Order: sequence, then structure tokens, then C-alpha cells
Amino acid sequence: MGRWEKHTGDRTSQNSFSLITVINRQKALPINKRSVARAATEILSFLQVEWEELSIYFVTKKKIAELHEQFFNDPTETDCISFPLGDKHLGEIFVCPEVAIDYATKHNLDPSEETLLYLIHGILHLIGYDDLDPMKRREMRKMEKKCLKHLAILKNPK
Repeated sequence: MGRWEKHTGDRTSQNSFSLITVINRQKALPINKRSVARAATEILSFLQVEWEELSIYFVTKKKIAELHEQFFNDPTETDCISFPLGDKHLGEIFVCPEVAIDYATKHNLDPSEETLLYLIHGILHLIGYDDLDPMKRREMRKMEKKCLKHLAILKNPK
């Protein structure tokens, strides 16, 4: 994907410069690009992942369905899609906040928290987690919960 907006750089805990590009191409949910970059950086640090670049796109239902069909031969909407790219560029994550809003509304959840979960899910896919078989799905869900708990502790230290 092309670069549609300016980059948001952030530093990892190891003090090496890393670049996160956050692109918001939807209007259903307000996105704070700096907060997204900080959350992604913190999760990658928590997971002890070495990386130099990551691209995060927030897209519409139409766009996520197009990507899902193009790359997975499935025309349905989905929560997120991740594309690993290489050693230095960890990859691209496409998140659909509209799907998060729909799910959150049905389950009485916070759409922003659900969108954050989708971001974490995408990061986990980039580093090798899979959710296709039940055992691997349980591992991935467990790690998602650990990541959410880590971010919650940072947000509300005791």
C-alpha cells in the first residue's frame, strides 16, 4: 500500500528508532494516531519483538472486504488482516473499526477497546500466531488477553 499520510515515529524501549505509519481511511470511529503508535510500540516491546517499521491502516468495511477477497478469496468483511513483509518492515495491519463497532454494540463492549484488540490480533499474526485450529486459537486468545492486561496496567498503574 502507498503512503497516504505522514509517518508517526516512535521509540522502542531499547532506544532504537522505529517507524510506525498510522493511516486512518475511515470515519466511523475517531483514531488518535499517536495513541495507536504508542500502543503498538508498547505491545511489540512487551512481546520482545525486534522491528524497525510497521504500517497500520484503519479502513472501511468496503475496503477490508475488498482486501479479504483479493488476498483470501473471501468477499466478507473481517476485523483485521495482516501482511508480514520482511525483517526490517514487520508488516502491514488493516483494521476495520466499523466491524469493531458492530461487534461491540451487539456485545455491550467499548468499540475503541475492541478496535485495540483487533490491532493486537494483527500484531500477533505478524509475529507468527495463528488462529486457524482450536489449539492455536486458544494460545492466541491467551496472548491477546496478556497484551490487553499489560496495556491496562500501563494506563492505570496502581
